[in-house]
Amino acid sequence: MNRSSQGRPSSARKAAPRGAVHPVSTVVQRTAEGPVQWDEASWLTAIPPVLEAVGLSLVPEQLSQLARYMGLLSHWNATYNLTALRSAPDMLSHHLADCLAVLRPLMVHLDDAEAPLKLLDVGSGGGLPGVVLAICCPNLRVSCVDTVGKKAAFIRQVAAELRLPHLRGEHARVEQLPGQYDVITSRAFASLDDFVSLTRQQLVPGGVWMAMKGKLPDDEIAALPADVEVFHVEHLQVPGLDAERCLIWMRLKPAQQSL
Repeated sequence: MNRSSQGRPSSARKAAPRGAVHPVSTVVQRTAEGPVQWDEASWLTAIPPVLEAVGLSLVPEQLSQLARYMGLLSHWNATYNLTALRSAPDMLSHHLADCLAVLRPLMVHLDDAEAPLKLLDVGSGGGLPGVVLAICCPNLRVSCVDTVGKKAAFIRQVAAELRLPHLRGEHARVEQLPGQYDVITSRAFASLDDFVSLTRQQLVPGGVWMAMKGKLPDDEIAALPADVEVFHVEHLQVPGLDAERCLIWMRLKPAQQSL
């Protein structure tokens, strides 16, 4: 795999997030009683500086989809607890910027592929990073799996609302999920050992794991199964976030690929 960093993306009534699509009408406000909420226009203003900081360029439709997704996430979060963060500025730095920071390394991997790849986002929750990847990489087939039914339902709602035909929400235990995937990713899901052990049956021969982590977890790397190798670690700088982040790439050792 070429590890160059030159890849770039292709160009109120509350009810369960299923069935009819409901518009998002959040108003920008700061009160003593609650967190800051942004409307779609505010998200459209806040996102471009983050894209510039991580070296990405998206077409207007993708930018609009990101803004609408973050609006949906904020809107449904109050009822369905999709993420612990409630304030829009925190969601921008800790969630969206964190996910956008992995895109350039992922695009390098996608550039090497001869056909569209299938990606599985494990423990996806509200769709981070799966939905962000599906928006920014429209040729990527993304499945987001979570054991919580309402979170999988939310992903399906997002796919319908944003017209993302290659995005799927799966309500299942990952080890019981049928099918195989070229890339399996996780963000704050489990230890590296548990991550690869639970998903090895879903990894195609020659596929890779992509784990989003904070500080480099040397102890978790040391505890990996003997047939799994870390072949690259990407240290990330997330705009607006003063914390360590890294992307850990893993694969089965060559001798194990045909087993």
